[in-house]
Amino acid sequence: MSKKVEGAVMKLGIAGAGMIVIQGLLEFVHDIKGIELVGICATKRSEEKLKKLSEEHGITYTFTDYEEMLKLDEIDTVYVAVNNHLHYEFTRKAILAGKHVICEKPFTVHVDELKELIALAEQQQVMLLEAITNQYYPNYIELKKQLDRIGNVHVVSCNYSQYSSRFDAFKRGEILPAFNADMAGGALMDLNVYNIHFNAGLFGMPKDVQYYANIDKRVDTSGVLVLDYGTFKSVCIAAKDCAGPSQAVIEGENGYLEVEGSASVCAAVAYSYRDTHEEGRFNSHPDVHRMKFEFVEFERILREQDWKRVEEGQKESLIVMEIITQAREKAGL
Repeated sequence: MSKKVEGAVMKLGIAGAGMIVIQGLLEFVHDIKGIELVGICATKRSEEKLKKLSEEHGITYTFTDYEEMLKLDEIDTVYVAVNNHLHYEFTRKAILAGKHVICEKPFTVHVDELKELIALAEQQQVMLLEAITNQYYPNYIELKKQLDRIGNVHVVSCNYSQYSSRFDAFKRGEILPAFNADMAGGALMDLNVYNIHFNAGLFGMPKDVQYYANIDKRVDTSGVLVLDYGTFKSVCIAAKDCAGPSQAVIEGENGYLEVEGSASVCAAVAYSYRDTHEEGRFNSHPDVHRMKFEFVEFERILREQDWKRVEEGQKESLIVMEIITQAREKAGL
């Protein structure tokens, strides 16, 4: 049975039925009043899964043909949650069908693809947004406000390392999408993208980018990204072949800000200010699903037709994709 949302301004079609959808979007989307789930599309082999998801979440239509879903007038917005290498193609088709698009990170594989999509979205007069958790997380927004308190920044370090559940299969020779070079898998695209967004949102485009990757079977299973901002350096580590403490630390002349956990959500932030001898931590909404804040904002953007916020997001996404493009080229990926 479908669940009609009274007054919904976002009539959503979902492209993909993987973990980011099942354990992500569908965990909280029903709590957002302005979003109605209209359709979901996945591959033919996922038909049974689609039927189950439709019944459990009140999704009106299911599709195994993406272009058929795009023909549905009831859908005005598409959430692209397919494998990385398909983001450009799926987003482009949705834009040409006149749909607003929320595309999972990383936006595309190459910055030129994103430039084309932004131009196309402007031509079609549709909104184009990147789904990236940390930019909308309250703790990250508060961290931005507190940044001046630590004075001139000299060192930034970000680590997002987690042993992938698919790495053992990779070592056996079974190449799943997360480690498939032809599908834009790897540590840079899947994990370090959060560290890159963390830096880009605070500091913009660096003067230089270097990526020192551990490469196996043409994919980076882990790597160290160095962003040179001139007056300070940022080191971004991401690994899918090992695990370590995830954190992000910004060190300045007057203190530091430390994200307790990965930069993907900024779950809690500790601070220390030398001039006032203040120490403490802030953590807003600790029990809210990590993806909810961005979709609350996406609904608001669409409802209020906030084109300025769309443009701001696109500018940051372009910086992120420029960093990724340079990093991949320099590492030979």
